[in-house]
Amino acid sequence: MWNEKKQSHPSDRSQIVAIIIVVLGQGTLLPWNFFITASQYFNERLKVSNGTEAAVQKDYNYDSWMTLLSQLPLLLFTLLNSFLYQWVAERLRVAFSLVAIFFLFAFTATLVQVDMHPDTFFSVSMATIWFISMFVAVLQGSLFGVVSLFPPRYSTLFMSGQGLAGIFAAVAMLCSIMSKSDTKSAALGYFVTPCVATLLTLLGYLLLPHLEFARFYLNRHQADKLDTSSKLTSSTDKIALNGNTKDLEARGIQEESNERSSVFAVFKKIWLMALCVTLVFAVTLSVFPVITVRVKTVYTDYSDWDKVFTCVCCFIVFNVMDLAGRGAPSLFQWPSKESRLFPVAVLSRLVFIPLLMMCNIQDSKLTVLFRHDCGFVVVMALFSFSNGYLASLCVAYAPQLVRSRDCETAGSLMTFFLVLGLVVGASFSFLLGKLV
Repeated sequence: MWNEKKQSHPSDRSQIVAIIIVVLGQGTLLPWNFFITASQYFNERLKVSNGTEAAVQKDYNYDSWMTLLSQLPLLLFTLLNSFLYQWVAERLRVAFSLVAIFFLFAFTATLVQVDMHPDTFFSVSMATIWFISMFVAVLQGSLFGVVSLFPPRYSTLFMSGQGLAGIFAAVAMLCSIMSKSDTKSAALGYFVTPCVATLLTLLGYLLLPHLEFARFYLNRHQADKLDTSSKLTSSTDKIALNGNTKDLEARGIQEESNERSSVFAVFKKIWLMALCVTLVFAVTLSVFPVITVRVKTVYTDYSDWDKVFTCVCCFIVFNVMDLAGRGAPSLFQWPSKESRLFPVAVLSRLVFIPLLMMCNIQDSKLTVLFRHDCGFVVVMALFSFSNGYLASLCVAYAPQLVRSRDCETAGSLMTFFLVLGLVVGASFSFLLGKLV
């Protein structure tokens, strides 16, 4: 019966499920992108006034600490989610995480109107980032598992949604910078935006099970379990009736458990993809944004361009090209998951670390190789496109290496190793920051 249904699966009418998957992907990276793009706002709030003297910048090293403290809880809770997802309902995990993220964003928006000492503001901001990352870890791991139950195209769409989150945050910051509102009003509008977006993400998730196409894939692994269970029971009964107590395998029947494989068993099948996604994001976070935000324009006489240069050439270029890279696998997928060129392509991204460090950074200890704005933009474009493309391939390939019932475990494991790469890169960024 199930095989007959399988042949005539429903279609994604008006691509509604595809749109929701994109929205869900965007929701998982909204917190990270809104905090990282607001670097200028936080650094301004962290200036210390020394009496009648002009405000001076205390070395809080916001970019590096924000990156590290957002990734450490993400790593710990992603690991926890990989092992404990079987005991907590997926709908509860996702819904509770989105509600918590909404309230933490609302709290951050409220802080815009509250005058605080820089030390206190830094501590409160870092604590907020820590807690919001905890819920993002649970959300991201859960949604990766859900999306892995759909055809590979939807994993690519999910990754594209994550890339869209960066563009969304960068455009919101650009509008904030260019607006004629006072600083507090502009910042308030900036942080209210993700509150609204998080609510839309929650609504999209709650709508998903009510769509026929989504129900088909969300329930399919349950039907597979029942189908396998009935076959095994039927085969066992026949053997018992014949008085044969030998193993099922001796009678040519596969002994396939109707339960999910262990986490370690799934890892053995996807370890290469897991290590590749770790390296992809380790390279990216080691220089972005800690190094890239230090690059300055050569057109210092144009005050308007000088204000928006970092937002446009660092954040918008990165996120637009990263989104293009995440969407490219829906058109072509090269190298293949079996090709030895795949890990070679991932390793080749290491060249971007010295290239970005040799862009136009003021008072740099290194030789400046790309002084002009165009050189920086070209390197950033290649750097970000390769990040999105290779990361999407890793996430899309991994579920194809395991059984359908193990896709959720594979998705959760890939999320853990993705975050592991972010933590490694964030930790390495402290060292690279001192080298320039």
